[in-house]
Amino acid sequence: MKTDVLGVNVDNVTLAEAIDAGAALLQEEGFHYMVTPNPEFILSARKNEAFRTVLNGADLSLPDGIGVVYAARILGRPLKGRAPGVDFAQGLMARMAKTGDKLFLLGAKPGVAEQAAENLRQAHPGLNICGCHDGYFKEDPPVIEAIRAAGADVVFVCLGAPKQELWMASNGPKTGARLAVGLGGCLDVFAGNVQRAPEAWQKAGLEWLYRLIKEPSRIGRMAKLPLILVDALGARLGGK
Repeated sequence: MKTDVLGVNVDNVTLAEAIDAGAALLQEEGFHYMVTPNPEFILSARKNEAFRTVLNGADLSLPDGIGVVYAARILGRPLKGRAPGVDFAQGLMARMAKTGDKLFLLGAKPGVAEQAAENLRQAHPGLNICGCHDGYFKEDPPVIEAIRAAGADVVFVCLGAPKQELWMASNGPKTGARLAVGLGGCLDVFAGNVQRAPEAWQKAGLEWLYRLIKEPSRIGRMAKLPLILVDALGARLGGK
């Protein structure tokens, strides 16, 4: 069931339900893509119609940021909670390690996807990572052909928003994959270059604060996040 959060449709699912839904999409014929909206996505989508259209066309849209959950609550449309893309990816890979479905990693700086692949194979014995490609490419056709030639069933597209979402919607069907998932900076996490917040911080909805402490340069981005709550309150008071 979709919930409208300031013009972006988000699935009202728990993390476990999201993993089940993603695994189900993987078994269906044709191409599907997933998005993981956080507050930055929603603020950007309010001004970028093409981005909003692609987000709302996704087969599955996960509430990635705690700000999305708070905004939905203010709007009177509460969600079950967060379903972070990085946790979804781990859950889906655990399933894929058992089914043998092939995974392609796309994005990040040269060498990062390969390091991520090595770590993920150790974390999920049996996981079939069939190929990698960095995100610093200028032309799409060679990347599309690499994914197709590898026989990928799933592609983790980590190019940053809105590039990754637009790329999936435009090029995903040409890759031959059945599922593409936009995952932002997840490859750096999987490669060990970026550390996630401790579990207690995650459960408290303070992962954003932990990252800000670790990466003060993110202050400009983080300063925009309360705007989604202001916008949600304005929409609620305005009866929208």
